[in-house]
Amino acid sequence: MNRILAYACLALSMSLVGSYVALSKPLVAIFPVFLLAWLRFGIGGAAMLHWLKKPAGEAPMTRQTRQLVFLESFLGNFLFSICMLYGVSLSSAVAAGVIMAAIPAVVAVLSWLFLRERISPRVWLAVACAVLGIALVSLSKTELLAPVPYGLEADLASKTAWLGNLLLLGAVFCEAAYAVIGKKLTGALGAKRITALINLWGFVLVTPMGLWLAWGFDFAAVAPTSWLLLVFYALAASVWTVWLWMTGLKGVPASRAGVFTVMLPISAALVGVFVLGEPMGAAQLAAFALALAGVMLATLPERAKNQAPPSACK
Repeated sequence: MNRILAYACLALSMSLVGSYVALSKPLVAIFPVFLLAWLRFGIGGAAMLHWLKKPAGEAPMTRQTRQLVFLESFLGNFLFSICMLYGVSLSSAVAAGVIMAAIPAVVAVLSWLFLRERISPRVWLAVACAVLGIALVSLSKTELLAPVPYGLEADLASKTAWLGNLLLLGAVFCEAAYAVIGKKLTGALGAKRITALINLWGFVLVTPMGLWLAWGFDFAAVAPTSWLLLVFYALAASVWTVWLWMTGLKGVPASRAGVFTVMLPISAALVGVFVLGEPMGAAQLAAFALALAGVMLATLPERAKNQAPPSACK
């Protein structure tokens, strides 16, 4: 695959993730978390049933491949969503942004440990730019200017914040493992089949809680606009973002692909500014510049060392 096209797929995938995370806030207020996840996997699965069939030219799955498919779904779909949603509810948006900014660094370390990928100094510099950029966005948010609550509310918040931060850290490792395991899977399966299989596992894992919550839920009270938003969320989360990510991973090392996870908090912040009306200042603009500089460092082609001069003979 053309490397520029692979980069575009990775960037678009993470941008969509950030967008649907921000736009799914109204859905979380309507549906319980596990019911929302069950509906997401169900709608996504119905949209790509035809992707489950093994292509004629694809080798049968080995035991290791089946194990990796399960881990990809359990860590990257199921556990990531639970840790992220509950982590934010127990902690704060500022803490979430700072902690999630560590994803590129964790991806680089895991790809070095498990895939034996060489991490060039330029990619490490790109990771540093990404982490600094998103941390700057998070630390400059208006929540830091809000007055600190006192009394019982502050006491309860202090008791739950550490657990929320721990869950957010778990989400970081889940997302990093998703990138690394996905790289292994793209060598054995096609992007469409990976997408369908890990969605199917996600549906199986969340079905017990989903059915239990659906039994007493008033579906008739959900507005038509909320159903439309749910369909967009399901297709973006279960189909488009996964397929784009797996497609891009085919032509890019996992450590370099991990840098593109900076697009997740960037796109979420942009949706907050342009859709939800949150303010943007000089610090946010500087952070975006740092993050984009990191992407440039990671993606621009490197000159070959000791390149021989062109010969005059044809």
